[in-house]
Amino acid sequence: MALTRAVAYAPAAVGNVAVGFDLLGHAIEKPGDVVSVERSDRDQVVIEEISGTTVELPLTAKNNSAGAAVIAMKEQLGIATGFSLRIRKGIPLGSGMGGSGASAVAAVFAANALLDAPLAVEELLPFALAGEAAATGTAPIDNVAPQLLGGLRLAHPAGGTPIALPVPAGLRCVLVHPACSIETRESREGLDDNIALSLHTEQAGLLAAFVSACYQGDIALLSRSLRDVLIEPQRALRVPGFADVQASALQNSALGCSLSGSGPSVFAWCKRSDAKAIAAAMQAAFARSGLDSTAFVSAIDAPGVRLLETEKHK
Repeated sequence: MALTRAVAYAPAAVGNVAVGFDLLGHAIEKPGDVVSVERSDRDQVVIEEISGTTVELPLTAKNNSAGAAVIAMKEQLGIATGFSLRIRKGIPLGSGMGGSGASAVAAVFAANALLDAPLAVEELLPFALAGEAAATGTAPIDNVAPQLLGGLRLAHPAGGTPIALPVPAGLRCVLVHPACSIETRESREGLDDNIALSLHTEQAGLLAAFVSACYQGDIALLSRSLRDVLIEPQRALRVPGFADVQASALQNSALGCSLSGSGPSVFAWCKRSDAKAIAAAMQAAFARSGLDSTAFVSAIDAPGVRLLETEKHK
């Protein structure tokens, strides 16, 4: 008997991971967005409700990341049935934690579960990216890929399934979200396209060394490579107290610390034993700039989207 309703959870993500602008990202265990999708007799995608935020988000499906993702899937696959969506936001808006991507991923994953012949999870990536594009104006894969597929993912510019990179054992991600927001669309529009070739070369070298460190399990090399010389300098001034937060993390033995996506959230990679002290130090630094904050500690190779519940015809 076919399913009529499915509920999916998609986690937040750290985009760019300092060294891989628009190419590298990893999931974190929480927070996340929950989307309930139900079959409908109407041949359209409808958003019935959005909860978990005081900010008004588009209820028109084509303008909402979750709705646009399901529309893209419905049109590409020629699906005749309609879908009704209910979205519960758990990821703060404008946080740099991939909130629009999480809603898109959860929506297509839940809708896919209702199909008579569901697609493989990696086949859902183009639809989730279409949803991300509706929300941010672009379709960076660095958040969406790990939210869908889990773990630490590196996108290939030529396309295909993003590569799963191994994570050295015993590492954790500390992510601290201050009580402020930055719109991804505005942040991207403010980036300088005219960057010195020497910086591009340095960043490419850092990314190559980072990937090598992951495969070798070389913590020292990873720490030397987990830096952003390209984008962070352009965005850091928009985050109150960023320099203090970063310095506080590094002074407490973080392997590296940078913006999560476009910010204002800041992440640090560290050994498991250092995570608690680093989180406290980062929050204290934000407090010195007058900002409350919330800290999350997660495995770096955290799982991606998953079903929470399903329902069949009664």
